[in-house]
Amino acid sequence: MKAGVDYIGVSVGALIVNNKGEILLSKRSKLTRNEQGSWEAPGGAVDFFEKREDAIKREVKEEFGVEINIIDVLQASDEILPKYKQHWIATTYLAKIKDRQKPKIMEPHKCDGIGWFSINKLPKPLSYITTLDIAAYKKLLKKEMN
Repeated sequence: MKAGVDYIGVSVGALIVNNKGEILLSKRSKLTRNEQGSWEAPGGAVDFFEKREDAIKREVKEEFGVEINIIDVLQASDEILPKYKQHWIATTYLAKIKDRQKPKIMEPHKCDGIGWFSINKLPKPLSYITTLDIAAYKKLLKKEMN
C-alpha cells in the first residue's frame, strides 16, 4: 500500500526564505511521483513514528544537504491531486537555512534544478501545494505590514 494513493498520506514542506526575502524552490524531475516539471518548496512524506518537524528537517537535509531552523508553521493544507489519484495532508513550515550553508542538489534523480526566487518573480509552473503555500505566505507578509 502506498501513502497518498491507497490511503491519505501525511507530508511536510518548508518555505525557506533567505535574508533578501527570496524563496528556495526546486524543479521536480520526470521521475517524481506527481507534478513533474513543476517548481516547489522542498518537502516529502512523514515516516511512521516521525514527528513532522523532524521529517521536514530530514527531507531538506536529504534533498539539499543543508540544515534548517523552523520559524513557525505556515499552514496545513489538503493536497488533493485528482490527475494523479493522490491525497495528502500537508503541513508547511516557514524556515531559514542555518549558518550560511549553501543548498545543492543531493537527489538529481528527483530534482532538475534549484534557485532562489523573489516572491514577485516566481518560476512557472508551481506545484499545487506551493501555490497554496505562496498564497499563505503573501497573506502573512500583508498581515505583518499592517
